[in-house]
Amino acid sequence: MEWLQLVDVDLITKLGISAVLGLVIGLERELKRKPLGLKTSLVISIISCLLTIVSVESAYTFPGSDDVRIQMDPLRLAAQIVSGIGFLGAGVILRRGNERISGLTTAALIWGAAGIGIAVGAGFYVEATFGVLLLLISVELLPYMVSRFGPKRLKKRDLTLRITVNQPESMEMVIGELIKQRFTISQTRIKDLQVEEQQLLEIKTKVNIKHSLPQIYFIIKNIEHVQNVEIIS
Repeated sequence: MEWLQLVDVDLITKLGISAVLGLVIGLERELKRKPLGLKTSLVISIISCLLTIVSVESAYTFPGSDDVRIQMDPLRLAAQIVSGIGFLGAGVILRRGNERISGLTTAALIWGAAGIGIAVGAGFYVEATFGVLLLLISVELLPYMVSRFGPKRLKKRDLTLRITVNQPESMEMVIGELIKQRFTISQTRIKDLQVEEQQLLEIKTKVNIKHSLPQIYFIIKNIEHVQNVEIIS
């Protein structure tokens, strides 16, 4: 039982708390099938906590001698975690074909998981727990509240529509019908197809988030002269 006396209970407690809080962040992303899963979040949170502990403890364990006075920043190593974790965050940010950027929330949560680990490693247990709670509220509850009670502009989502029409004259009519259906059109591109008498309308628009993709599809498909519909979310 002598080895139990060598165990630093405070260190084990910090690592355990950081693991639990990292698990909460990872579980939220895992349920949404995002790149930041349980394992990634746990590794980030636990190792960030461990490096913070090492950074703080080493500043006081190796202070130098009476002849040579060495002053160390207790959080110097931990400070490098914040910049180093940016490489992981950059890896989950993607640019889609429709020029939309995705993965920013996941990248921010990667940075957040590291921050939680640093806070726990420095001994700020309550603050770290409260920080995770605020993260979950910001990511889960606030978007729902905004979509229900926020301004109309925040109740819409961006879509790219690729519509094939069978007559050049019908393009203006199709665009007019979309406006009647309360599609907010921000950009339009027209392209001739190899098939005779067919044109491609590529439209960037905003629609109410209450409308599902199948509903939007049938609205467009029922417009006269529309041959094919592709919706990119």
